[in-house]
Amino acid sequence: MTSSTDKPSTGDSKTSDDSPSTALVTEQGRTTIADTVVSKIAGIAAREISGVHALGGGTARAVGAIRDRLPGASANQSQGVSVEVGERQAAIDVQLVADYGVSIVDLAGAIRRNVISSVERMTGLEVSEVNVDVQDVYLASEDDSDDNQDDQPRVQ
Repeated sequence: MTSSTDKPSTGDSKTSDDSPSTALVTEQGRTTIADTVVSKIAGIAAREISGVHALGGGTARAVGAIRDRLPGASANQSQGVSVEVGERQAAIDVQLVADYGVSIVDLAGAIRRNVISSVERMTGLEVSEVNVDVQDVYLASEDDSDDNQDDQPRVQ
């Protein structure tokens, strides 16, 4: 026995003006959002999660490190993020390096929730999927040993 309130919506966009995706296409005009905007929002949202050491694979991080050393250069917030943006939906792929000891399953879930929330709230696009690709695990001891070698001479 199904009541009329249990039936799914017919999808009539004129009666569901509160839906984020219909806000992008109205009688007054259409709003388009560039891929770079969505990737930047997603990159910032992913970095906000504790346990994310860096975004991007090895090559992207190496290029980013070089760019960061250039005078006047700004950080690339969309590094490690690729997106496909349609008129009403976006699909997002995030590559990252996780901190050692963090549950990758929990980390991926937190990233998905934050990225979906941020992108949908700021753009009105429906996020169809967020794929998380963990490229590496960061060990704090790796950087510590490199720093110690630079500070101390090899031969005394």
